[in-house]
Amino acid sequence: MMSSTSEVGHAKNVANLQKLTEQVSVYTLYNPPVARLSVANLQTLYTTAVAKLSEVEEKRNANKNAIALRQSAFENLKPTATRIINLLDILGLPEGTLNQAKTLNRTIQGTKNKPKPPTENPENGQPSSNNPISTSRQSYTQQAENFGILLQLLATIPSYIPNEEDLKLNNLNTYHESLVATTQPVDQTEAELNVKLIERNQILYTEGSGLYDIAQNVKKYVKGLYGATSAEYLNVADIKFTNRK
Repeated sequence: MMSSTSEVGHAKNVANLQKLTEQVSVYTLYNPPVARLSVANLQTLYTTAVAKLSEVEEKRNANKNAIALRQSAFENLKPTATRIINLLDILGLPEGTLNQAKTLNRTIQGTKNKPKPPTENPENGQPSSNNPISTSRQSYTQQAENFGILLQLLATIPSYIPNEEDLKLNNLNTYHESLVATTQPVDQTEAELNVKLIERNQILYTEGSGLYDIAQNVKKYVKGLYGATSAEYLNVADIKFTNRK
């Protein structure tokens, strides 16, 4: 995540800036010597922050939609790979070819050869920590890549002539292309979202010039102007802002 503060916290900071601005705008003595604390600049900052929050949500929704489309496309990948292996199993293929296909399927499924049973450490009677640990290449890009390699292998097997339409090589290649096509938009929309998150954080939290620090300085100015026990200061002191740090 780009920030430890929740998305609700960011929006609340922006909403409370408007509340703070409305409050100080009715103080007849409010005339700060620092330009960024002026009512006009506070209003501009609020407008800018609202627009940036909207941009973040737009990019976040685009990313969520891309992720959903990718997930939908990949739903049938593992079952399809399993069906391919089941078909290859009955074709009487050379052991090396079949093992190669099964290895590719295991990487797609996220499994490897079953590890050997744990052996005891003779020194303490506990299972040895040197046992192989199953690893998987489970990123969507890697799954699609391994599926593509499996299809390349199928193209070298003359006896691979399935009757099922979806298992025919040309249809599998089309399916593979759809898998690849759904991965790029996820990466692209995530990158665009990250840019907007950085921009939002700069507007809200840059030291000295961000919304959070400006709000604190407004409070300090009102405190110095009217006094720490004044109703004017207590009104603005109650408007809470959360720093992301």
